[in-house]
Formats: sequence, structure tokens, C-alpha cells
Amino acid sequence: MIIKNLLKMFIVMLLLASHITNISAADDLLDVNKATRINSERPLSLIGINQHGIDKTYSTAGFIDFGNAFFKQFGTNGRTCATCHVPTEGWTITPKGVSNRFEKTKGLDPLFRLVDGANSPLEDISTLQKRRQAYSMLMNKANIRVGIGIPADAEFELDAVDDPYGFASVTELSLFRRPMPTTNLKFISAVMWEGRETTLDPDSNDCIYGTATCFSPVSFDLATQANHATLGHSEALADLTQAEREEIVTFEMGLFTAQAYDNHAGKLSSKGARGGPKELITQTYYFGINDTLAGDYRTRAPFDPKVMSLYDAWSRNSSRLSNMRRKARAAIARGEVLFNTKSINISGVKGINDDLGVKTLSGTCTTCHNTPNSGNHSIPMPLDIGISDASRRTPDMPLYTLRNKTTGETIQTTDPGRALITGKWKDIGRFKGPVLRALASRPPYFHDGSAKDLTAVVNFYNNRFGIGLSEQEKADLVVFLASL
Repeated sequence: MIIKNLLKMFIVMLLLASHITNISAADDLLDVNKATRINSERPLSLIGINQHGIDKTYSTAGFIDFGNAFFKQFGTNGRTCATCHVPTEGWTITPKGVSNRFEKTKGLDPLFRLVDGANSPLEDISTLQKRRQAYSMLMNKANIRVGIGIPADAEFELDAVDDPYGFASVTELSLFRRPMPTTNLKFISAVMWEGRETTLDPDSNDCIYGTATCFSPVSFDLATQANHATLGHSEALADLTQAEREEIVTFEMGLFTAQAYDNHAGKLSSKGARGGPKELITQTYYFGINDTLAGDYRTRAPFDPKVMSLYDAWSRNSSRLSNMRRKARAAIARGEVLFNTKSINISGVKGINDDLGVKTLSGTCTTCHNTPNSGNHSIPMPLDIGISDASRRTPDMPLYTLRNKTTGETIQTTDPGRALITGKWKDIGRFKGPVLRALASRPPYFHDGSAKDLTAVVNFYNNRFGIGLSEQEKADLVVFLASL
């Protein structure tokens, strides 16, 4: 009892530090946190505190193994996988976490390396002030710099570069991107933002319906990605062994993270709700599940736009709950309904409108986020919704002018995306969508960190597609996304 009371006092302090107003929520958090063992090499679970509440991670191994190769140094610069995939930051990094590390280490933590942490690999980092300037993109948006050149056989060429850091060229464009989470990988269908680690395998069963386009198992691609990351980001001098690759991938594939506690709605798995990571572990997923165009690859059922069903029970909230909590849960339930049903006229999206030959497609959020209760696309389908358009360029981002070699047409973009892998003009600006679980833990959003919070995400879609959301609908969508 004494230990429980001390833990409750500790959680109350966390609540206060997190601006959670309902201090009686400490009892709920004791339950959320009961399996976590602090300072253990093998905790049963992990929690992370974010603006909206608390997330929780479980592993199918039954514990989080900090002795795994994921946490070991294989390179020459002090980094591990966890350097850029922090367990308490949604298994990625956030500006807040990055800034804390900078201040504690004066910019000398292994995260701060010229190879990809700096705005340019040529930056001067000789003093604290110069390091602060050199790592500004990492500090402000938690973006790393990915260097990729234009393929020699591409359908386009680099016509002009406007790089505020004076480095980018045709041989190496500077692309500032968010590290993708290394949790909930059970649900992904492509590896990396532009799918550069996703490979084809004619002998695979994961094929686009009705075609001979078949993809390697995600576990195979993740093993390759782990090795490439070690050689690149960690500047290793040798490849990972096959055993080390498999150890990392097994660890990653076993991780499941989701928001477990909301500041206002309380436990996200109470009163019939199915939030939190435990339900996520058993959530059905396979390649092509609930595909928007072809229907479900296995059951042959047509696409079902009701993709999210975590909070159906909260649409019938108990009157015994406090007024504040009841309202908070009702808002999350309304947001879920909006996500599933709010009409969106989808237009000007490369990967949808051009591929289908339709000017406008009537859909909802789930047209693209079609995987049940995880929210990504169940087959590789990179899209251009305008995130890297020149109109959205900010002064801290490079701007590239690309010219079509055949037509002479030009496009300006901050990141050519998939086109740097395929060399195809039509692929400029196309990126995959992420898994939506544990969103609250990993701001900022989109591949380039251009949306500082979930409100900015909702506003982008509302403006981009002219959805016409009311202020209440926007707020409901934000709290729903934060509850994932």
C-alpha cells in the first residue's frame, strides 16, 4: 500500500507536469502503468507522456528487451537504432526531445552528427552556437537530412536549386524528413516515406490484385533497411550480420504502441472502448485488407469505409460519468464517425485521380486510410496530396525546380519523393501514408514535419479539399486522432 501511494504521488506530479486537470485520474493511470517496471532491462511495457495524455507500448515477446540489437552500437558515431527511434517519443523523435538532448549535451549527443543531423554535412560545428545553427532543422522539426540524387535515366532533370544551406545538387538533393516510427510495423505495406526500401518479389503472395506486381515480405525489406540505416546513419564500416538484422526486425515487428490514456476522457479502453495497444496486438491485418479499389483481397468483400471502430461504445456514454469525462468521450466518438463518414471530394491527387482517370472521387478519410483500426493503406500506394508543393515551402526548406526532359514542363517542389526512386515524372511529390496509431506522441506531422500539431493536420485537409468542417468538427477530429 505504501508503494502504491508513493507511485500515485509520482503520477499526480506527472499529471501536473503534463497539464492534466483531472487529478483524480491518478487511479486510472495506476492501472495504465501497472505493468511498467522503471529501470528494468526487461520492462513488461513502456509509457510515454505527450500533450494529449499517455501512450503505452507492449511487445509480443512479453517484455521490452533493452538488450536487443536495436539498442546496440554497430557504427562509428555512437548511434543506435534508438538514437532516432526513442521509445518514449512514439519510437521516433520530437522537437522537444531533440532540444532537451541538445541542451543536456551541448549538441554532442550521437543524434547530432553531420552525416544527416545537420542542415548540411559541411556545416561548422566547432562552437555551441554554431552547432545550434547547424542542427536547426533537427531542433525545430525533428527532421533528418536524407541525401538522394536524381537517377541518371530519370524522365526529368534538375533545372534550379534554392538551398538555404548551400549544399544540394543533382548528385545529392537534401531532403528533410521525419524518422518513421519503428512500432506497429505489423500494419505497414511499404518501407520508408517514398518506399525506397520496398522491393519486388515475383514469388511473393503479396501482389496487387489482378496483376503480376508482387512485393517482398515487409520483414525482408525491414532487414535490408536496418542494414542500410546502420551503414548510413550510424556510419558503420561493415554490414550487419543476418542474425543481427533478424534480431532487430523481430524486435520491431513485435512492438505495438497506442494512446492509452487521454487527459480528459481517461482510460481509452474503459466502458467498452478498445483504445490502447492490447487490442492492437490482436487486430487482423494482411496485405490488401479492405482495399479501397479492389475490395478485400481475401474475403472479396467490397471496401468498407467504416475503418475505425474503437470508440463505438462511447457514442452511448454512461450518465454515471462526470460531465467533463462524458463530454470528452462523446467528442472522441463523434470524431471517429467523422473520420469514417465525412464526405471529401478528392481531386488533384496523383496516385488517385490520375491513375483512375477521374477528376473528382467522392470519398472520406478512410478512402486512403483504409486499414481497419490502424489507418494506413493496406497496399503500397504513394500519393501526392500537395505536402511538398512550392506553395507550402517555408524559408528553412530547399526548393527544387525539375524539368521534364520530353515536354519541357517544370515543377517546383521541396521533395520529389517517390520520383527519386522510380525516375518517373508522375511520381514527383508522392509519399506513403503512415500508420495512425500513437499519433499524439510524435509531432510534428507529415513527411517534412510541416504540421506542428494535429490541429494543423486537420486544417490542412479541410483547406486542401474544401471539406467545410465546422469548428466543432475540427475539434472532434483532433481529439479522435489524439486518442489513437
